[in-house]
Amino acid sequence: MSTLVDSFAAAARGYRALVTTAIEPWQTRGACRQVPTERFFSPDNERGRARDLRIRAAKSVCAHCPVLSRCRDHALRTREPYGVWGGLDEQERAELRRRSRYPARPA
Repeated sequence: MSTLVDSFAAAARGYRALVTTAIEPWQTRGACRQVPTERFFSPDNERGRARDLRIRAAKSVCAHCPVLSRCRDHALRTREPYGVWGGLDEQERAELRRRSRYPARPA
């Protein structure tokens, strides 16, 4: 039994490391690096006021971020489906892509 528990614990540590590892160099300078990821990504079944407050809190971090435009560009080009990126939530990014026909960048 402890082997199974140890395996789950190791997998969880690996997932956290993956989530906190920057993919591109500019990401290491993001203001979000000092804030829990839960502020930027909604938990299951989050709705209404709780969602609005979380998004507002995430956007307040983005407002002071030195890489805001790089982050926003990345999220739009890669069609990031979840979370607040570059000060924009999922719906705002989708609307910008619809209006501007923002081209997707190959992965």
